[in-house]
Amino acid sequence: MKYINFNIKLVLALGSCFLSLFMNAQQLETFIDEALANSPEIQKFELQYSIASEKINEADTMPNTEFGVGYFVSEPETRTGAQRFKVSIKQMLPWFGNITARENYVSSLADAKYEDIVIAKRKLMASVSQSYYNLYANMAKQVVLIENIRLLETYETLALTSVEVGKASVVDVLRLQMRQNEMEQLNKVLKQQYLAEQTRFNKFLNRDKGIAVNVINELNIPLEDFDINSNNLVLHSELLKYDKLYYSVEKSELLNQKESGPMIGFGLDYINVNKRSDLNFSDNGKDIIMPMLSLSIPIFNNKYKSKTKQNKLQQQEIVAQKQERFNTLETLLDKAINDRISARITYATQTKNLKQAKYAEGILIKNYETGTIDFNAVLDIQELQLKFEINKVESVKTYYMQTTIINYLIE
Repeated sequence: MKYINFNIKLVLALGSCFLSLFMNAQQLETFIDEALANSPEIQKFELQYSIASEKINEADTMPNTEFGVGYFVSEPETRTGAQRFKVSIKQMLPWFGNITARENYVSSLADAKYEDIVIAKRKLMASVSQSYYNLYANMAKQVVLIENIRLLETYETLALTSVEVGKASVVDVLRLQMRQNEMEQLNKVLKQQYLAEQTRFNKFLNRDKGIAVNVINELNIPLEDFDINSNNLVLHSELLKYDKLYYSVEKSELLNQKESGPMIGFGLDYINVNKRSDLNFSDNGKDIIMPMLSLSIPIFNNKYKSKTKQNKLQQQEIVAQKQERFNTLETLLDKAINDRISARITYATQTKNLKQAKYAEGILIKNYETGTIDFNAVLDIQELQLKFEINKVESVKTYYMQTTIINYLIE
């Protein structure tokens, strides 16, 4: 029978834990969705990406068509008549593949810019989550303080009764009251810190700072941690951005090679000729039409050679930057994993210590029933209980804070 009751209690406890985690995940997901939808920072990066994408259309252009009009102030005389004015049109065409190379280069820059959106979203999700856990920890500490203040009020009543029968001194009562005052002060400070964190949280969601944020009442550390695949780190958006930047430099070099080629120009000159009055023949006053073909060759191409060297150096810089960032992210991941393990260890230790402190408290209360109580010991035990309870809250917060960092890095 006892075994059955134990199993029922275990199932209920596990069910309560999973329900708590589910409610927390669901509520937090709602906040994150609202933040992603309303964030001006995300909107900023999306607009930057739209601008970068629109530049692809800008790249699909030809050099300006040149028009020219000239009037002969002193009309040159030709066999067919005097030239009066000249109209010309000219169009230069880039070498084959030049426009496509330019479009590919601009498109690669837009792809790199898109990663800024992904990174900003992931950072916002992490920030909202961490702020939420700060609010939870603050509220949980307030609950702990209120419970301890009520406990001290009970002790104060016992102390006053003991003073009346001569088993305690007024000093014991004053010490209990001073301890209550300290806790009330801490509780008021926590309330102010909660308001500040609430403002920060609301601004992540881009809404009025005064909106009340309801956080989950209880949050526990799960029995088991989810599997961590560190190999996913190489697929992080911050690292993928460097790959896309490297690719954009490759496209920049292809464009540079195309631009170092010649340009072909086609044109047409039209010259108006006035009729001669002294002669009459078939071509008298016949206008001149002259098709033109031109070729622009970059003979002095040091500019393009220098650009090639710059692109190679830039690629080397990007590789170094990516390795540096990978090392930083790997360090952050390793620290988050170990800190989360430490939080679980701390939670277990504080839970054990709290049980022992409550057991000691029970012994002291039992002594009061026999006629003796040491209020100094009561204060010491109460202070230890408060410390253990606050440490439990901090360990839960630390666990979820580090989980948020892990999710940011590998999810």
